[in-house]
Amino acid sequence: MFRTALRNVLAHKARLLMTVLAVMLGVAFVSGTLVFTNTISDAYQKSSAKGFDQVDVAVQPGTTQDKGDKLGKDPELTQALLEKAAKAPGAESAIGVVNGFTAIADKDGKLVGGGFQSQGGNYWAEKDPRYPLKSGKAPTGKDEVAIDSETAKRAGYKVGDTLRLSVDGPVLTPTITGVFTTDDGNVAAGGSLTLFDTATAQQLFHKTGTYDEIDVKAAPGTSQNALRTSLDKILPKDTATTTTGRQLADDQAVQIESQMSGLKTGLLVFAGIALFVGTFIIANTFTMLVAQRTKELALLRAVGASRKQVTRSVLLEAFVVGAVAAVTGLLAGIGIGAGLRALMGTFDAAVPAGPLVISPGTVGTSFAVGILITMLAAWLPGRRAAKIPPVAAMSSVHAQATTKSLVLRNTLGALFAAAGITVVLYATTMDGSDGQAPMGMGAVLLIIGVFILTPLLSRPLIAAAAPVLRVFGVSGKLARQNSVRNPRRTAATASALMIGLTLITGMTVMAGSLQTSIDKMATAAMKADYVVSMANFNSLSPDVEKKLGETEGVTATSPLRSAPSRIDGETEYMTGVKGSAIGKLTDLKVDNGSFKVGGTQVVVDEETAKARGWKAGSTFTASFEDDKKQQLTVAGVYEGNDLIRGILLDTATLAPHQADRTDPADMQVMVKTSGGPSDATKDSLEKALGDNPAIKVQDKQDFSNEIAQMFTLMLNMLYGLLAMAVIVAVLGVINTLAMSVFERSQEIGMLRAIGLDRKGIKRMVRLESLVISLFGGVLGVGLGVFFGWAAGQLLAGKMPTYELVLPWDRMGLFLLLAAVVGVLAALWPARRAARLNMLTAIKSE
Repeated sequence: MFRTALRNVLAHKARLLMTVLAVMLGVAFVSGTLVFTNTISDAYQKSSAKGFDQVDVAVQPGTTQDKGDKLGKDPELTQALLEKAAKAPGAESAIGVVNGFTAIADKDGKLVGGGFQSQGGNYWAEKDPRYPLKSGKAPTGKDEVAIDSETAKRAGYKVGDTLRLSVDGPVLTPTITGVFTTDDGNVAAGGSLTLFDTATAQQLFHKTGTYDEIDVKAAPGTSQNALRTSLDKILPKDTATTTTGRQLADDQAVQIESQMSGLKTGLLVFAGIALFVGTFIIANTFTMLVAQRTKELALLRAVGASRKQVTRSVLLEAFVVGAVAAVTGLLAGIGIGAGLRALMGTFDAAVPAGPLVISPGTVGTSFAVGILITMLAAWLPGRRAAKIPPVAAMSSVHAQATTKSLVLRNTLGALFAAAGITVVLYATTMDGSDGQAPMGMGAVLLIIGVFILTPLLSRPLIAAAAPVLRVFGVSGKLARQNSVRNPRRTAATASALMIGLTLITGMTVMAGSLQTSIDKMATAAMKADYVVSMANFNSLSPDVEKKLGETEGVTATSPLRSAPSRIDGETEYMTGVKGSAIGKLTDLKVDNGSFKVGGTQVVVDEETAKARGWKAGSTFTASFEDDKKQQLTVAGVYEGNDLIRGILLDTATLAPHQADRTDPADMQVMVKTSGGPSDATKDSLEKALGDNPAIKVQDKQDFSNEIAQMFTLMLNMLYGLLAMAVIVAVLGVINTLAMSVFERSQEIGMLRAIGLDRKGIKRMVRLESLVISLFGGVLGVGLGVFFGWAAGQLLAGKMPTYELVLPWDRMGLFLLLAAVVGVLAALWPARRAARLNMLTAIKSE
């Protein structure tokens, strides 16, 4: 039976090619994902580990503890603590570390590096072992800095140049005194690192006299664990914690692995979709091959082969096909992994140097996926083949689907579909996060139900195309009849395309609806002309609001300042705003009381009010960062949104409690101008802040465009990933048509003999492909709209401005894509059908 199976594979090489390609693409996606993520993870881990070479033990601040109505004080690493650590038994030296965000502008004024990767720190003394100088000298004073060599190379800077940078607000212009090398992982990944002398770094990062970390170097002969034990004995436990450099490197490796797991999971989901679509092609192919070899299999049964042996022979064919696909897919995946890594450089996302990682797990997964998916998909056709009675098959009486089996299939499909719709509709009535799991389960049940019902659905939907097909005369009529001749095959072929378009349409509906809803939210809640914020979402210096308020044409400004407090023993973050101006800058709907912020009067969003049982006139006591308490009165309750929510308190009331803080956190500044938004006004605001590349000055249109850009980027990435499933579906259409043409060789020969020319044959096959593809497209778009609507209902409870927006142009484009898929997929089968020799075809069996 093994020799028979192998002979069958070799005899049907061309017919199995598309199946091999479909499985190969899925395996390539899986192996490429594993190679890419393992390579990136390994490179970051090794680069990160190098950064801990100079650290034997790291001393870090202890954990803040809130007690009762008082906010706990953040433990601080002081100069005295550093000197104490340096004198610990077994310690050779100690370095105080200061970190923060620093944005560097290149010579064209654009931000160097990306957001969080733009870091700043301190250069310790005259020679810092962490950062060997490549040229120049260590920075001293507030007008001097040192930058990493990679940033200097990318931005074209050298020692002696003036550098434009920002920490949390207006632009600074120090001179570059040194260029250093570093093993910092962020720099290796395309970020930047700027170093100041320690006193300047502490001042700029609001950490005067304190450090973020103290790195202690062990004396020769002292182990990291011994040094840590020594430090634990002399350092106060409530202020400082110690960790060995080796443990830091291990923790960092785990963190990197965890961060990469999300990307890996996401990519593998799309690989799974491609493989799922591929199973339809495999099942279709083996069903057709088995049908074409009915007499042969019956003869094997007649000469003594058992049902198990017949099933086993089909599975052996599937094993050979899967193994070939797994090998080629693994090789292609290695190429994809290497290509993705190289591609990251074109998006300014450089990756630390390192070898391509091809783990045994990647190889094993590729073979397991390729072989198991193929054999599982081929099992049902093989089992069905074994059930054909030998006498009936040898008499050419093929086992057609009985009425009983069709009724059973349709009943089962209807039950699955009804259950899926019921569960999805039920999930829409639940709270957002609670409804996610039921909705996912319902979606799976509905897709399975529709797949089972596609043979039943194919007849009425394809019949609807009959008036259009009549325009093409005989070819159109034959195409319609051929597409419904074998409903199960048509259904399996269309379902592959349906799944891809369901996901694409659903995501498009969701993205479009969310964008419109957020646009409405911004428009409805804000009367401000501009919102100013940091590009990396860090906090702004209070100087930013002062400078904006002094700019000509500005009529009102207000920060949105985040400040912790304790209310009834719980930590609650308040938002400080300028009470006299907030009413001119926002348009929040008040449900209870009045929108009055000033003195001890605050306004709260309805969610907070409901949770705490407050209403207009309610009073409560808040404990602030200086441990002082103040009684506040709720003046009104407003409808919050994702932009503005929580307790709004006047900054004049909040500021005295933050007097000891050097870094009040203004997350945004809202600005109202006399002339309204204009290019000239925006330019004047940007100039007031020194044309800072790290600060965004956005009007409502900019805000909307940023949202649109974000959703467009996300959708394009998803479209790219889902394109793999569509490509596999195209292969399925080609495969089905090619094998269908082979099956109908005699029929095609007869059509040619009675007068249908080659153009008519080509048109017939193309129209058949077009009808099948559009059938799958209509089902996919319909299901996608339903799932998009259902998922939107989960968000509607959390987002009052949410509304369903149907992207008719995109949906039309998707149907056009399905039509194009049908036309392209038919090119080769149609040409093959037209070139059949009519006499040879008539004589074929």
